Amino acid sequence: MEEVDLDGVGEEVRLLDSYDEENLEKNLRRIEVRVTGMTCAACSTSVEGALMDVNGVVKASVALLQNKADVLFDPTLVKDEEITNAIEDAGFEAELLSEPNASRTNPHGTVVGQFMIGGMTCAACVSSVEGILKNLPGVRKAVVALATSLGEVEYDPSIISKDDIANAIEDAGFEASFVQSSEQDKIVLGVVGISGEMDAQLLQGILSKLHGVKQFYFDHVSSELEVVFDPEVIGSRSLVDGIEGGSCGKFKLLVKNPYTRMASRDLEESSRMFRLFTASLSLSLPVILMRVLCPRIPLLYALLLWQCGPFQMGDWLKWALVTVIQFGIGKRFYIAAGRALRNGSTNMDVLVALGTTASYVYSVCALLYGAISGFWSPTYFETSAMLITFVLLGKYLETLAKGKTSGAIKKLVELAPATATLLVKDKGGKVIGEREIDALLIQPGDILKVLPGNKVPVDGVVIWGSSHVNESMVTGESAPVLKEINSVVIGGTINLHGSLHIQGTKVGSNTVLSQIISLVETAQMSKAPIQKFADYIASIFVPVVVTLSLLTFFGWYVTGVFGCYPEEWLPENGNYFVFSLMFAISVVVIACPCALGLATPTAVMVATGVGANNGVLIKGGDALERAQKISHVIFDKTGTLTQGKAKVTTVKIFNEMDRGEFLTLVASAEASSEHPLAKAILEYARHFHFFDEPSNTSEFQTYSEQAKFSGWLHDVSDFSVLPGKGIQCSIDGKWVLVGNRKLLTEHGITIPSNVENFVVELEESARTGILVVRDNSVIGALGIADPLKREAAVVVEGLIKMGVKPIMVTGDNWRTARAVAKEVGIQDVRAEVLPAGKAEVVRSFQKGGSVVAMVGDGINDSPALAAADVGMAIGAGTDIAIEAAEYVLMRSNLEDVIIAIDLSRKTFARIRWNYIFAMAYNVIAIPVAAGVFFPLLKLGLPPWVAGACMAMSSVSVVCSSLYLKRYKKPRLTTILEITIE
Repeated sequence: MEEVDLDGVGEEVRLLDSYDEENLEKNLRRIEVRVTGMTCAACSTSVEGALMDVNGVVKASVALLQNKADVLFDPTLVKDEEITNAIEDAGFEAELLSEPNASRTNPHGTVVGQFMIGGMTCAACVSSVEGILKNLPGVRKAVVALATSLGEVEYDPSIISKDDIANAIEDAGFEASFVQSSEQDKIVLGVVGISGEMDAQLLQGILSKLHGVKQFYFDHVSSELEVVFDPEVIGSRSLVDGIEGGSCGKFKLLVKNPYTRMASRDLEESSRMFRLFTASLSLSLPVILMRVLCPRIPLLYALLLWQCGPFQMGDWLKWALVTVIQFGIGKRFYIAAGRALRNGSTNMDVLVALGTTASYVYSVCALLYGAISGFWSPTYFETSAMLITFVLLGKYLETLAKGKTSGAIKKLVELAPATATLLVKDKGGKVIGEREIDALLIQPGDILKVLPGNKVPVDGVVIWGSSHVNESMVTGESAPVLKEINSVVIGGTINLHGSLHIQGTKVGSNTVLSQIISLVETAQMSKAPIQKFADYIASIFVPVVVTLSLLTFFGWYVTGVFGCYPEEWLPENGNYFVFSLMFAISVVVIACPCALGLATPTAVMVATGVGANNGVLIKGGDALERAQKISHVIFDKTGTLTQGKAKVTTVKIFNEMDRGEFLTLVASAEASSEHPLAKAILEYARHFHFFDEPSNTSEFQTYSEQAKFSGWLHDVSDFSVLPGKGIQCSIDGKWVLVGNRKLLTEHGITIPSNVENFVVELEESARTGILVVRDNSVIGALGIADPLKREAAVVVEGLIKMGVKPIMVTGDNWRTARAVAKEVGIQDVRAEVLPAGKAEVVRSFQKGGSVVAMVGDGINDSPALAAADVGMAIGAGTDIAIEAAEYVLMRSNLEDVIIAIDLSRKTFARIRWNYIFAMAYNVIAIPVAAGVFFPLLKLGLPPWVAGACMAMSSVSVVCSSLYLKRYKKPRLTTILEITIE
C-alpha cells in the first residue's frame, strides 16, 4: 500500500501565519533519522557535513554507535525528505525515526487549533468572536475569517481544552465544532489478519473514514502500519478501536514499542554480521587447509596438483572460493568505500578494500603470468580471504560490545509495564467493568487499576486507595513512599501492598520515565569536545596510511633492486615486488581509525547509562568533560543543603493582636506564594486553628489550595512577590508586608530595637526571621528553621578532600547564612543574594579561570544553573531548574554531587586510556607492519595477521569502555578517603 496523505481533508487556512508576523518566533523542528551504512568516525563526520550543507539545517549531530542523526532545522526552508535525501546522496541509507511533535506547534507548549464557526453574518460577529476568544485564559492568539467560517486559535492545552474553547463560542450564540489542530503524533501497529489485496483496501477505507488521521502507510512485507494522526482529535486507543471495530474484528492490532523496534534492528545487524563472518570462515578454511594441511596428505595433495587446463586444481579452487569471499561476502566493503570516495572522504572500508583487492589482484595476475610465461610466482589468495574473515569477526564482536553499551536504555524501557488494567465507566461515572489494554494506548484522564506487586503504567494521581510504592528504579530512593488520595505516582514504579486506582495525567513521551530515557538517549548522542580531536585524526588518517603504504612499497622495492638487502630475505619463488607488496598490504590493513573513533562515544554511552542507574542523569558528553575539571561547587542553601521542609519554631507579636488573628493575617498574605517558607507559615497557621496533621503529599501547592478554599482566610488583593525580599498585598484595605529587613527598608519602615534584637537572636541560631508589617507598623515576627540534610557536612568535607572548594550562596541574611555554613563546614559564604545575583557570583569565580558547578533546586536558581559551567539540579526541584542544568540528581541527596564528579573523572580517565591505547596501537603496529624491525629482528607481520590485529583493536577499545559498567559509587563511609588523583 502506498503512503496515503489525508492532510488535504479540511485543508488548513493559515490564518495565524499572517498574524503578528514581525513578533512571531522562529519555529525550529527537531527530527531523528536512522542512518545505515556508517562504519567509522569518518562516516559520521561525512554525514554531518552533508546535513550541514543543506540550506535550513541549523544543527546536526550524528552518533556512530546508535546509527542516528539528530537534526535541528527550519521547516520553512527545508523538508524532511530533503534531509533524508542529503544523507542518501552522501551514500548512506536514511529512515525518518521520529516525527516532530507538531509541524506547526508554537513555542512555549501551545497548540494551534482550527474551529468551524457557524452563525456569523458580518464583521461585527467576527470581532465579537475574536474578542471572546482572546479573553479566554490560556489563549494567546485568535483569528477568525468570515468568508470561510473558520477560526484559528493558539492556546495552551494545559490551561484550556479545545472543548472549553468551543463551549465559549457557543455560549456567545454561535455554533462551533473542532476541525483539527497543528499537533501530530505517530504510532506503529502490527496488523494481524491481512491476507490479500482486498483486506489491504478494507484497511485503507477504514483509515480514510477516521476523523483525525492525517496519513498512513502499510508495509505488506512486515505487516506494519504507520499512522500519523491528530491527538487533539483522536487518541491512540480510539484509533486502534476504530480500526478493529471497522473491520468487525477481522484485524487484530498490536502496538509496536519504538525502543523494542530499534533493539530488534540492532539484533538483526549483529545477526547479519555473524552470518557474513561464518560464511566467510567456512569458505576461508578450505583455502587455508589447502596451503597448510593438504601438502602433508599425499592423496589430497596429488589431487590439488592435478593439471586442469592452464592451472592446477588447487589454483582453480582457491580462485573460485576467494572470488566469492572477495566480491560476494566482501561486497559491503566495496559499497562503503565507494560511498565514502564519492563523498570526498575516506574510511576504514577504503583500507580494507585496498588491502584485499591488492592481494587478490596480485594473486590473479601471478596465475595468469605463470600460465603465459611458465614462471609460477606464489599466490596470496588466503591473505585476502583471511583479511575479510578477521575484519568481519572484529565487526561482529564490536557490534555485540556496542550493544552492551546501550544496556541502560534497555533497562529503563523494561521498567514500563506492557499492559494496564483500564476501569470502564458509564456516563454517570460508575465503574461497570475492567479491560486489559496495551500500556502504550493509555490516554490522559484514563482511570487505571494497579494491583499489589504490579507496576504503575503511567504518571498519574491516586483517586482511590492507599499503598506504599517502591520508586527506587526511577528516583534512586530506596525507602518505599506512602501514596494516598491526591498523591502523585510515577510510571514504572512498583505498587507494594494495597490496591490503587489512579488517573493518568502524563502518558507516552510526557511521562517521567520517557523523559529520563529521552534525556539519556540525547546525552549518548552528544559529542564531547575531546572527540573533535578523534574526528580530525580520522579525517586525515586514511590518506596518511595510504601514503605510508606506498612509501613502504617503494622503499622496500627500490632498496631491493639496488641490492641493499640480501635475496635470502625473499620468500620462496618470490621477487622484490611480492616482498614489498606484502609489507605495503600489511600497513594498509593494520591501521585502524575505528579505535580512535570509538574511544570517546563508547565511554560516554556507558557512563551516561551508569549515571542513570545511580540516579544521576547526565545531559551529554560535553557536560561530562566539564564536570571532571570542576574546582568550585556553589550550593544554594534552601532545599539543597537544607531539607527544604521549613517549620515555624517561634511566633512573637509586638502589639495587642490575638495570636490566632495574627496567624490568620500572615497565612492569608502567604497563601498565594509558592515559596517554601510560605508553605511553612500556612501549615503552622492551619495546624494552630484546626489541630490537624499535615498531609503526606509533597506538593506544597496542596496546602495553599486547601487553605484558600477552607473559608478561614481573609480576601487578598494587589498581591505581588518581591524575589529575595518577601511579599506585599492588601487585606481589608490595609497594606501588609511579610518578608525580611530589605523589604522593610525599601518601604521606609523603621525596625524597632526590640524587634531587631529578637530577629538577631533567631539568626544566630540558624533560623530565618520573618517580619510582618501592617499599616507601616511592625506587628510581629516569626522564626523559621529548615534542618540540614544529614549528609550535607560529610559531602562538603568529601568535596574538599577531592580538591573542590565548596561555596554557599543564599538570599537569606548573613547571620543565618554563617550559622548554617559553620554547621556544614563551608568557609566561603555569600548571603543576601538575589536570584540574578547568584549568576553573578558564578561568573565572578569563572573570571579567575575556575570551572564552577552550581547545585540548586528552585526557579530562582535557574539563572545560576544556566550560567555555571556545570549546573546540577536536585531532582525534587522545579522543572525550570532541571531544564537549566546539565546534571539532574534524581534523588534529593547531596551524595550524588560526589558521584557526578567522581563518575566524570573516572570516565575521562577511561577515555584517555582509550586514546592512549588506540594511538599507541597505530604508532607501534604500523612500523612493525612496514618492516622497520625486519632487518634486525626478522620481525614482520603477514597481512592476515595484520588484519586480525586491526579487527581486535576496535573490540579492545569498546571492552575498555565497558569496564566502566563496574563503577561503584562512593559510600558515605569512604567519601572522605577520596583524594586528588
